[in-house]
Amino acid sequence: MNNIFDSHAHYDDEKYCQDRDETLEKVFSSGVCGIINCGSDIDSSIQSINLSKKYDKIYSAVGVHPHSAEDDSDKLNCLEDLIKEEKVVAIGEIGLDYHYDFSDREIQKSVFEKQLIFANEHNLPVIIHSREATEDTLCLLKKHKPKGVVHCFTGSVETAKELVSLGLYIGFGGAVTFKNALKPVQSCKYVPLDRILLETDCPYMTPVPFRGKRNDSSFIEYTAKKISEIKNIDVQELINTATNNTLKLFSIITEV
Repeated sequence: MNNIFDSHAHYDDEKYCQDRDETLEKVFSSGVCGIINCGSDIDSSIQSINLSKKYDKIYSAVGVHPHSAEDDSDKLNCLEDLIKEEKVVAIGEIGLDYHYDFSDREIQKSVFEKQLIFANEHNLPVIIHSREATEDTLCLLKKHKPKGVVHCFTGSVETAKELVSLGLYIGFGGAVTFKNALKPVQSCKYVPLDRILLETDCPYMTPVPFRGKRNDSSFIEYTAKKISEIKNIDVQELINTATNNTLKLFSIITEV
């Protein structure tokens, strides 16, 4: 398999501190043609930009994740400078997460909405994180109608239908390979091919048969194989389609 584009990764994570260069060398020799490294706060967004400067095949997204959400306009003002960097292709990852109590929900919604507005003002797609917050996420997406992707999707077919109707893409990762992944499999079966992106969310969400180990983009082939079985198409055809979708959404021009 080749022409694999990982639409969501976190190679700035401390889990790669000991062997980041070696891991990426392995990844790029395994058929991976591109990676979008996503920020979760201002510091990790800057790290993502630095990775994109170091590696030709890495692009960056900048944003404030709900776990880092604070009612602090200075953080959001930093985005004005960060998006000027050449290989910044999206605002992300941003969104809502009600699973943990890291941030007040009202503050999360405020920070999310500000970034949706910012993305629309600058004609940039968004990379959306939504965990146990479907209703509020959909409400804000319907209000602002951004272009973008809901990443690491594990929701219902009904939610997938609403997202697709809004023109959004759906990112599928290792969760679709998990033993009890009924909802992701059903949703994957529904989502049209021209709306699917492949991702790892590495170093997390490692697909079967390596679940529990540190994830990286070379494992994306296992997710692709599972989705190709669900969609009943050739795995390389699926990969090529997902890569084309990624290039289109993020306006990436490259020789892949």
